[in-house]
Amino acid sequence: TQRASLDQAIRAAEQVSRCEFSVFVGSAEGDARQYAERLHAALSTPARSVLVMVDPVARLIEIVTGSEVRRTLSDHEVALAVLAMRTEFADGDLVRGLRRGVTMLAMNARAPRTLHA
Repeated sequence: TQRASLDQAIRAAEQVSRCEFSVFVGSAEGDARQYAERLHAALSTPARSVLVMVDPVARLIEIVTGSEVRRTLSDHEVALAVLAMRTEFADGDLVRGLRRGVTMLAMNARAPRTLHA
């Protein structure tokens, strides 16, 4: 049920933002940032993708955004999502933290509405 709950949050995030989201939970091999960047680069469309990597043992969170995503999602917004995830993780709820972080990232990655054609 936890996996289904996370999958549902990812699908909703993709619909809201029109970006692709991937979540990796596990041990990072070597430097966590470099490992997350390698995982992100291996995605089918890295320019339009957001990767959330969490290493619970090392207590690390890495978020990698593609070049197209960075047009609408700022580093400050990513940092706020990380803070929200850390808060949930501290309470012992990994899935809730991931759902909250993915949702926040998606809401901030939405392209602004155009009022003219």
